[in-house]
Amino acid sequence: MSALAAMCRLLTVASVAFLPLAAAAPAAAGAPAHGPAAADRAVGAASGRVIKDDVVLTTGRGGVTRVKETVVYRFDGGKSLARTYVARVHESVTEDRVYKIENVRASSPDGGPTRVSTSTEGVRTTVRVSGDGALNGQRTVVLEYDLRGAIAPMGTLEELRWAAAGGWDVPVDEARATVAAGTAIRHVNCFSGPLESTIGCTQYYMNHTRTQGVYSQRKMLPGEYLTVVAGLPAGTTGGKALHERRHTVATAFSVNAVTAGALLGVLVLLGGGLLALYLLRGRDARIVGKKAAEGDHAPLAGSEFEPPDGVRPGQIGTLIDEQADVIDVTATIVDLAVRGYLLIEEDDRAVTGRLDWTLRRLDRPVDDLLPYERLLRDALFTSPDGTARDAVKLSALGGTFATQLAKVRSAMYDDVVAQGWFARRPDTVRSRWTITGIVLTVLGVAGTVALALTTDVALAGLAVIIAGAALAYGGQFMPAKTARGATVLAHTIGFRAYLERGSLDGADADLPSQQRIALFSRFLPYAVVFDTVPTWAAVVEDAGERAEGADNLYWYEGPAEWDLSKFAESMRVFTLTTSGSISQSRGM
Repeated sequence: MSALAAMCRLLTVASVAFLPLAAAAPAAAGAPAHGPAAADRAVGAASGRVIKDDVVLTTGRGGVTRVKETVVYRFDGGKSLARTYVARVHESVTEDRVYKIENVRASSPDGGPTRVSTSTEGVRTTVRVSGDGALNGQRTVVLEYDLRGAIAPMGTLEELRWAAAGGWDVPVDEARATVAAGTAIRHVNCFSGPLESTIGCTQYYMNHTRTQGVYSQRKMLPGEYLTVVAGLPAGTTGGKALHERRHTVATAFSVNAVTAGALLGVLVLLGGGLLALYLLRGRDARIVGKKAAEGDHAPLAGSEFEPPDGVRPGQIGTLIDEQADVIDVTATIVDLAVRGYLLIEEDDRAVTGRLDWTLRRLDRPVDDLLPYERLLRDALFTSPDGTARDAVKLSALGGTFATQLAKVRSAMYDDVVAQGWFARRPDTVRSRWTITGIVLTVLGVAGTVALALTTDVALAGLAVIIAGAALAYGGQFMPAKTARGATVLAHTIGFRAYLERGSLDGADADLPSQQRIALFSRFLPYAVVFDTVPTWAAVVEDAGERAEGADNLYWYEGPAEWDLSKFAESMRVFTLTTSGSISQSRGM
């Protein structure tokens, strides 16, 4: 031991020995006592003190070290003593070095406690020796146990390293350890203080035969240890360090056979889903590419309007995006007006003080109305109390029509199935896949948390989350058209291309103004679905301006001083207001 280390050790021992005297001064003066000395005194007074802790470690084959620890303990009314041993040391993020204490037993030659209980919590093992009643004065307790994992290869040697003495919850006056190797020891060393301390102990040396290492330390505080080190010739015991995989976030999400298989399975499922979508959507794309040109023609028979395959505006909207949107219902209202089932009257803003419209029912047979169209017409002209009405303000629908709107949209889904364009309702298909995905995601989250807390296969739970999220997202794309539905879609896309040109071709361009107004009016509900209202409203406006006395349309009437030059703006605002009014829910 160097002179500098010896001097440091001497100063440490001197300061520890002086602590009780230093602590007594402020107490005598009435000042509060603080610091380690006060804690030392308080703990010692409450629980006693270790007068001597003498440990003998005998190495054996297989790396088993037999330990005999003789403790002279001064009791002060307590019933037990407790000693804490090292159970494991974190050597890496995922691995611990483990020390196993087995066959613990206690005896006492002078009436001390002998009942042993052992408990391990975290990285420490606590051995408590209890008696039947309160004890006072000094008692000797002999602890014996077998130690595994303290001897391990170290370079060309075997090394025994163990916190042999200390670990008490009371101060220790003197600690001593002896390593009996039964062979020549190559080197010895020791440390005192916390487990990680690099401060040398008071004294360490080998006996004259070099078969024993002797270590000692005076004045140890509660929680401090005397750690001994002895280098043995290679192969002396055959001992090896014991390691256990530590369960952490890093290990919980490690890649292994189970997690790799789960992730691979998810990739296969996702790949299969993409293939299914490609086959279904690809079929739609192929049919659309083949048939779209057939729908790109003037949908006219003489001067009569004929949409492709007789498809109504609301049906087109549902077919295109597979959703019965509010705008599809708005387009159906306009279509009912154009076809003579109701009249749209724009109120005079100068009189009412606000922009509003009146929808007025017209007497006309409803035999050619589709079920969702009939349901919509009846809903518009039925009061909330169930009585029929001939007219309704558009503003009056706000907050009262949302329930009826849901029924109309549901009927539109039923209609596209009845037309044979979908095998099942698109909204039902979406909901089933989405709900399944959400449930699977929630189960995956719960499973991932449970697996992360208890196992190393948490990535399997993460794979379930990914699969669930993919199902929830992919569910929006799962509704698939039938071949017939894809063909109608192709004609519809061709029709949209025709409408986007915004003009008539050939002989139809020379139709009289009134017929042109009627014809352009028939285009307008489809323009609502295709979001080309400004184009076709302007066309109707232009045709009306060229017609003599065309201040109104047969299906749309404006207030006084209103003419078709204002129709484009009126129709733009009407469609926006209608969509807002019929979808507005009543506030709480």
